[in-house]
Amino acid sequence: MKKIRRAFAVTRPNQLNQQKNIANLDENHSLKQGIWAYFLLLIFEGALRKWILPDLSSALLFIRDPIAMWLVYSAWQKNLLPSSIYLSGMMLLGVISAFFAVFVGHGNILVAMYGARIFLFHYPLIFVIGRVFTREDVVKMGKATLLIAIPMAILIGIQFRSPQAAWVNRGIGGDLKGAGFGGVGDFFRPPGTFSFTLGTTLFFGFLAPFVFYFWLNPNKINKTVLYGASVAMLASIPFSISRTLLFYIVLTMAFTVLATARKPKYAGKIVGAIVVGLIVLAGLSQTSAFKSATGAFTDRFNTANEVEGGLVKGVIGDRFFGGLISAFTNSSTQPILGYGLGMGTNVGAQLLTGSNKVFLISELEWGRLIGEMGPILGSLAILLRLGLAFKLALASYRKLELGDVLPWLLLSFGFIVLAQGGWGQPTSLGFCVMIGGLMISSLQSTELES
Repeated sequence: MKKIRRAFAVTRPNQLNQQKNIANLDENHSLKQGIWAYFLLLIFEGALRKWILPDLSSALLFIRDPIAMWLVYSAWQKNLLPSSIYLSGMMLLGVISAFFAVFVGHGNILVAMYGARIFLFHYPLIFVIGRVFTREDVVKMGKATLLIAIPMAILIGIQFRSPQAAWVNRGIGGDLKGAGFGGVGDFFRPPGTFSFTLGTTLFFGFLAPFVFYFWLNPNKINKTVLYGASVAMLASIPFSISRTLLFYIVLTMAFTVLATARKPKYAGKIVGAIVVGLIVLAGLSQTSAFKSATGAFTDRFNTANEVEGGLVKGVIGDRFFGGLISAFTNSSTQPILGYGLGMGTNVGAQLLTGSNKVFLISELEWGRLIGEMGPILGSLAILLRLGLAFKLALASYRKLELGDVLPWLLLSFGFIVLAQGGWGQPTSLGFCVMIGGLMISSLQSTELES
């Protein structure tokens, strides 16, 4: 009898711990499902607003907000939110800025709440994803992105070739004027499943690190999917008519080359990828659609270069560093406490003026932050974003030294988006959240790539 009692005394706590672990796994599973829902709605939100439920397009703009709120609240309840200055500092800035917006700035509580939701729910979701997702989840999302990229490339090809009045090019709410944005001649930049063409650029920029990762680790994915996604990535450059997308992909290639230089065993895989890419480009160049897209992209590239300078000067010099410099040089003429949180967003402009076609503060992100929050609080928000980006960059480089390329490749797209990506535009905000969370998740364990 004593032996039996001793056995129960030992096994019962173990059983309780096992049950607790199972319960925790179930809880994390529901959080993972929420993250996947956020990701899929980020990709297909525009499709819902344009084609499926156009009458509800305004309400669907906020469709990811309840998911973000639930995920952050649930993570807070489960003690999953980390103690970090980058998290607590940004949330505190959001609360203070919302208060100033209502009592000192524009005075519209709805606009202030719309701006505050970025700091209180979407930005913290980066850290929730980082805690809940495992490295395996990051790879799974990469595989899903490759799968989605194939029909997405076909879609933007059809949109590129179709008139703006065609159903496939309908705008938000079923707008017959079309969702395309200024391109070259009769060709417009296609939006894909997104509400605006920026989504196409960000999606394929988000795709590129995963494509190169799987080329370095082809045993982790179906070869047909990898080849198809690689074709989609290459085709997206001319069809998107986006220099920014070209820059994202070239930057990821550069990061891949640096990883290859550190581990010569990758050289053969990269050479194989280059050969396949050249064969694909040779094949695509024989099609009339690709010829038209390449011509339009070349014309856009040359025209923009004449106006803004080259790829590096126009995209990096003017939009990145230039945006930072102009944000601070213009701050002397702005209120010390800012015009008010949310005023620089399209939704804020709609609520305040009745039109979302204008930028009340600045089109560039750093200028918007300083304009809304003032030079002191806005600068602190920028420094927190830069601090997080540099911290993840350092951690990713350390992983690369250990032979782990996944965080390093995600950094190629994630650094600029985290530091300078637009939070005022919902799609851009969503990609910032996703890549930031995946970068943190990928750092949780080291995997020596084969």
